[in-house]
Amino acid sequence: MDFEAIIKAYPSICTLDDSFVNYGLDTDGNKVSIVQSDIDAARSTLDAEALAVKYKTDRTTDGSTTYDTIGNQLDMLYADMLAGKLDTTGTWAIHIKAVKDANPKPS
Repeated sequence: MDFEAIIKAYPSICTLDDSFVNYGLDTDGNKVSIVQSDIDAARSTLDAEALAVKYKTDRTTDGSTTYDTIGNQLDMLYADMLAGKLDTTGTWAIHIKAVKDANPKPS
């Protein structure tokens, strides 16, 4: 049972378990009928919402194409300042661009 999608489709449901057949219970204990097409639509919405923010997670946890630590980024900026490279040729700017290119924000 896709509990997350059911709760998205039927926010009034507060009690739901595998022993129920096509229904959940609201706060008053009344049965709320569950329709598969509503669950499918809710799952599509949840999947789209997850995809819309996945790039943020990928930029911080996706291996070699992730943002470096804040400390290391500050070191990059300091080195770039000393080298007069506070533009797109600096180490920091190149690093950030590589992460953003590898994990683009969806349009």
